[in-house]
Amino acid sequence: MNKVTVSGRTVEEAVAAGLEKLEAKEHEVNVRVIEEAQKGFLGLLGSRPAVVELERRPDPVKEGLVFLRDVIDKMGVSASVEQEHRGDDLYFSITGSDIGVLIGKRGQTLDSLQYLVNLAANKHADEYVRIYLDAEGYRARRKEALETLADRLAQKAVRIRQEVRLEPMSAMERKIIHTALQNRGDVTTYSDGREPNRRIVIAPTS
Repeated sequence: MNKVTVSGRTVEEAVAAGLEKLEAKEHEVNVRVIEEAQKGFLGLLGSRPAVVELERRPDPVKEGLVFLRDVIDKMGVSASVEQEHRGDDLYFSITGSDIGVLIGKRGQTLDSLQYLVNLAANKHADEYVRIYLDAEGYRARRKEALETLADRLAQKAVRIRQEVRLEPMSAMERKIIHTALQNRGDVTTYSDGREPNRRIVIAPTS
């Protein structure tokens, strides 16, 4: 049950009755007052109760989870999705067979799915919820590969004393490169270009 219409002697009483029926808390619902309570003659004759409608607010995490599972099913991939917290970040972790289809070349399909999941999750949300997608530990493996690449290309930039431009990457992957090299004194990094062709440039400091 996601919506109820209830009455009470006051709006507050009607809302309380609706919350009990929905088994929800006040911050979890939207309340619409259909009719205010009215007192009749001498407080008795012709009096009318307050009528309110309570509708449960969509849970953005649940909305995103249902959307992702539906997309995976329509893609014909046998996989399960579980939500987990990694520090302060919320992840939907995908496991199953033929996961490569969901990851795509350099994680492009996974990034696209992540974008769509966030759109679906926040369609009716009052506050934006950020959801990250991972598949069979791909994010950790990709992070390690990017950090290795960053170190190798930083050494190259220092050796040839010229800027080294990387291939276009997502904002998430560019952040990994920036973070990996931020404490080095021999190179600096900056992003150049426009999405979706924005890329990292590694420049020697001397």
